[in-house]
Amino acid sequence: MAGTFDQAKMKFSKIVNSRSYTRFNQSQNPDGESSRVEVKLSVEGEEEEEEMDGTEQGHVQRNTYMRSSHSRPLNKWRTLVCVGVVLAVFCVGLLIGYSVHRKSESPSCSSPDGVQPTKKAQTNQDVQPIYDVSGSSMDWSDLVKLLNDKLSSKAIEDNLRVYSQGDRNAGSSVDNKLGDNIHGIFTKLNMDPWVDEHYVKLPQHPNSTKPNKVRFGSEEIGSSGVFLAYSETGEKEGRVVYANYGELADLQTVQDGEYKVNLNGSVVLMRAGKISMAQKVMNAAKMGAVAALIYPDPADYKTSKEFELYGHVHLGSGDPYTPGFPSFNHTQFPPAKSSGLPGILAQTITTDMASKILAKMGGNNASDHFKGGFTSYKLGSETDKVAVSVNNNLVDTKIHNVFGVIKGNVDPDRYVVIGAQRDSFSLGYAKSAVGTSLLLELARVFTELKKDGFKPKRSIVFASWTAGDFGNVGVTEWLEGYWSSLDRKAFTYISLDGVVTGVGSFRASASPLLHTLLQNTLKKVKYPVSGSSLLQSHGNLSSLLTTMQMDDAAYPFLAFSGIPSVSFSFVSSQATADYEFFGTNKDDKDKLDLATGKKVVELSLLAAQVAGQMALRLVHDHILKLDITKYSSVINEQVHAIITGVNILKGDKVDKIESVSTEWLNAAKGSFSRAAASLATDIRNSDLDDIEMCRILNNRIMKVEHNFLSPYVSLRDVPFRHIFFGNGWQTANDLEKYLKDVHENKTSFDIDQVLNKFALLTWNIQGCANDLAGDIWDLDNEI
Repeated sequence: MAGTFDQAKMKFSKIVNSRSYTRFNQSQNPDGESSRVEVKLSVEGEEEEEEMDGTEQGHVQRNTYMRSSHSRPLNKWRTLVCVGVVLAVFCVGLLIGYSVHRKSESPSCSSPDGVQPTKKAQTNQDVQPIYDVSGSSMDWSDLVKLLNDKLSSKAIEDNLRVYSQGDRNAGSSVDNKLGDNIHGIFTKLNMDPWVDEHYVKLPQHPNSTKPNKVRFGSEEIGSSGVFLAYSETGEKEGRVVYANYGELADLQTVQDGEYKVNLNGSVVLMRAGKISMAQKVMNAAKMGAVAALIYPDPADYKTSKEFELYGHVHLGSGDPYTPGFPSFNHTQFPPAKSSGLPGILAQTITTDMASKILAKMGGNNASDHFKGGFTSYKLGSETDKVAVSVNNNLVDTKIHNVFGVIKGNVDPDRYVVIGAQRDSFSLGYAKSAVGTSLLLELARVFTELKKDGFKPKRSIVFASWTAGDFGNVGVTEWLEGYWSSLDRKAFTYISLDGVVTGVGSFRASASPLLHTLLQNTLKKVKYPVSGSSLLQSHGNLSSLLTTMQMDDAAYPFLAFSGIPSVSFSFVSSQATADYEFFGTNKDDKDKLDLATGKKVVELSLLAAQVAGQMALRLVHDHILKLDITKYSSVINEQVHAIITGVNILKGDKVDKIESVSTEWLNAAKGSFSRAAASLATDIRNSDLDDIEMCRILNNRIMKVEHNFLSPYVSLRDVPFRHIFFGNGWQTANDLEKYLKDVHENKTSFDIDQVLNKFALLTWNIQGCANDLAGDIWDLDNEI
């Protein structure tokens, strides 16, 4: 109603005011952090059609002032006419305002912590109309139904046939052709597509005349047609030692435990599984090994004799020869290598080759928990010598990621990214074909939703990545190219990689900020036959969540760029839920049909609903569906574990431990909790019909994840700087583990190191709390 009165006043001023006026137009810039003032002069005789309500698409101009000058005297008749016009405008405005007030419905505006705001913002969570600057609205439940109805099983099947072609190695002609095809589809959908090119170093198959080989003494065990990307090249010989899965605990048991086998200069034989190949090889390198061999054990891979395993050994992501730098063509690269390169030879071998090696090995029998599906497992004797020859070729390769966008109507410069890998070492049906098919189907559906009247507040970016099999190279190079601005623009990443690998269970990895949204989405997505929700079918969310791994395409978004991310998958209900054909030459349609009971398309449709509804919610609500209170729980748990570790060492009377105070870390924890509660209060007390106010509140929410990236470590040396989910000495887990190792006498106590870790962790949490609090006068200075 007030807006109607303001319009009437302005129109009246235009009638009675003088020949000229000055308009001061104060508008917010795209980042919502500063404003500008426009001064416009108008003289009598200007066109009358100029809009006076100060509303533009996407933003509201709040303050429009008109100052009179050189006013003329008014006679009696003119005064009467003016009064009559005022009364008429007033009556018309009153009627219009009353009508609008009766018909309008409040838009969705629930706060990120689930607290319902006051005023017009209060509404039913399941029936939330979409804010539309043109005045129309669409019921939330109808919108979700429309999304589900538009998702097509046939379209997914058609896409699967196209994007499961063989030889999709990154940078190959097939990969480039598929990228061009995706670009063409985005063009037809009017998604303003673009391409991001990178020039990276990718290992290729060794020359056929010089294959990778393994010898036991003078006997050649065999050669392999596959390779581990970024292995060192050359030939090394050493004592062969069997070390189970190659976990650090396994290697320590062999070298420092009951067996006392010196791993320096050895060739370590390990089973595939449990941890990534890059972790296995790096662990072996830390123990002084010169080479690593990895094989699929019959106990873990039921049809392992058919397998040739692919993978990479870079304990990181992106091009390891441009660490911290985007591999653009114009970049001047310094001579550098990633610290995640192990620097030793590494090769995968077949089950048969591993069987021959184990049969020839002597030494002590391995403990029971080291044994798999073979009859003999020995650790190896001093005379068991194995030579490994690796001859991979490192080639400069041009790759390109492809993007399309559906732009938002209110905050187009804020976006959720939905992405999928399209390349594969081999057939990669589950690894990349399913995800790419769903990416294109969701792009089509969201485009149709917008044509049907849906006006998203924020944008949705659809990304087709390449070079994923080499360690998320395409993803990471893009993040490295734009990381300085992405945290202020991209607020969520949804990964579609590997979303269907089995049937019977569900698994997800996500930032705590997305836990509530994921849980609510799983409550709404239903199995078509049983009618029960995914959450009802698979248990509570905590039982479905796992820690995000470095090989996950969502991991660089979370741990490198500080962008809340989620990945999920339908998996087997068996104890060994991992799809055994990942990274093998058998990841094809038949194998995925076998693993899912021929329900690939049905499960893909459900996966599209999960990803689609999450994205829809994130671009629909006034306030971002990112639950900051979930991080309070994470911080409380980590701080409690660290304080407990310190108290244990004080009980052990460790020298200089009394110098360590946990007071300030505990205070920083409290500061974050209060800042989160303060934001919830601000949301409750704000008018969420105010677009700019919502933008300010959302900016505070968006900074949380990024502020958990440690500013005290080098981006180049420690790319995954996240203090809770990263990898490196800056993490809370590292400090907790260090205190535990001191207690177990695995390492000595270094007071300077501990105080440094405490200080950096404390101020990282406190800095995040300060930024979350908002304005500088609201900061918590108790610490």
